[in-house]
Amino acid sequence: MSLIRAASTVGGLTAVSRIAGFARDMLMARYLGAGLAADAFLVAFRLPNLFRSLFAEGAFSAGFVPMVAARMRRNGSGQAPARAFTEDALAILLPVLLLFTALMMIAAGPVVFLMTGGFGGDSHDKLALTVDLTRLTFPYLLMISLVALLGGVLNALGLFAIPALAPLLLNAILILAILLARDSGTEATARALAAGVSVAGVVQFVLVFSAVWRAGVAPRLGLPRWTAEMADMFRRIGPAAIGAGATQINLFVSTLIAASLLPEGSVSYLYYADRLNQLPLGIIGIGMGIALLPTMSRLISAGDQPAAIHQQNRAIEFAALLTLPAATALVVSSLPIVTGLFRQGAFTAADAAGAAAALSAFSLGLPAYVLVKVLTPGFHARGDTKTPMRVALAAILVNLAGNLTLIWPFGHVGIAIATALAAWVNAGTLFLLLHRQRLFAPDRQLRRALPRMGLAAAAMAAVLLPLGRLLMPWLEGPLAARALGLALLTGAGTVSYLVAGRLAGAYDPAYLRAAFRRSAAR
Repeated sequence: MSLIRAASTVGGLTAVSRIAGFARDMLMARYLGAGLAADAFLVAFRLPNLFRSLFAEGAFSAGFVPMVAARMRRNGSGQAPARAFTEDALAILLPVLLLFTALMMIAAGPVVFLMTGGFGGDSHDKLALTVDLTRLTFPYLLMISLVALLGGVLNALGLFAIPALAPLLLNAILILAILLARDSGTEATARALAAGVSVAGVVQFVLVFSAVWRAGVAPRLGLPRWTAEMADMFRRIGPAAIGAGATQINLFVSTLIAASLLPEGSVSYLYYADRLNQLPLGIIGIGMGIALLPTMSRLISAGDQPAAIHQQNRAIEFAALLTLPAATALVVSSLPIVTGLFRQGAFTAADAAGAAAALSAFSLGLPAYVLVKVLTPGFHARGDTKTPMRVALAAILVNLAGNLTLIWPFGHVGIAIATALAAWVNAGTLFLLLHRQRLFAPDRQLRRALPRMGLAAAAMAAVLLPLGRLLMPWLEGPLAARALGLALLTGAGTVSYLVAGRLAGAYDPAYLRAAFRRSAAR
């Protein structure tokens, strides 16, 4: 499977999951709004969700997949070495996860207080509810970490579909939870959502375990063995989690600061804005990063450095082709988009304006978020997880300083600006380090395409700005009018970008069609 085709498989399934996630968020906005119950659930879900992002998109993909791929290549077979390595990892990981999950559930009270500063001391009820919801959500961490381990084996074998499909189950179960509890009040709905998170973790585990069983790599649980390979893997996992998860860590820090220092509703504004910003990141950046890592690992393991650099150039080119218009649309059309999707029921016009302002700020960093996902495999595929970690730590400090500086003049929007700035620091530093070590250099094709993509995105913005204002009455109307308004806005933006991009020479349709048909071997 070619790199672009593999990334499209992951991205396409992620898109289906994110669309289901939008349906979930629309229901949350309708039945929870942006008040006490919504803030409590979102804080409770942020901590296990942070670990999900670190494990599923960071540590295991970076520390586990390259080692499994190398073992398979050395042994000339996928099943036996992959299964044996997974069994050793599982035997060590499972007891650690069980202990950590139990401790976090027992200590949920002080942990939540430290996370939120007691919500500024203004709401004992909100603090108590958040503690209860945290205990309901935290078992998700145990299950989703096991899903990440097994999904890493499938990715190393080139089986991307099932791990990418698993998040859809989370959204489906949370939608069901909202629908079952929607007439019971906001607190009851929040509790149903929190319980649904852990139920979804169990269902996701069953799905992925059945896939590794069918592939012949289902691990058996044995006694822990601390081998040299396990020591090497865990040395990689810690730095990789921080390096690949810097964006999620920054969002986590931002949530805590918003919960501690800003008025009620700020956490919800940041959440809904981030959900929209995460759609292209999930489809493009995460999909491309997941597909790129095993591809580069195989090429580097075979000693073909030029082919690995070529693949990374094409990954950046393809990611930029999709990311630049997405970022432009989210910046210039944030209010029409948020209004059309979320303004209903308990989610007011003021809530829509607050979330839209945060969305515009977050989206300024969207190209950088995606670049981090595409540049990081350049280190991880070579066994270097420490360099991205150091860069990520610097970006986290930039984010923290930006939050504490910009929160006072700009409120929750300042938090979003700081997150975007930190992402650009992360991406720019990764690029400079790869280039300095001669591990990456933009080729002629990439240097030619990027400015042309920028011109096409500018042309799209000129179309979307007046169109968004024109469509606002539709986007504030009934469901059918909202759907039609969003379809017109999306369609006009897509067509204008494609036409302008074709005229500017930003992409070649024949080349893209060929990329989907090429085999993985180069």
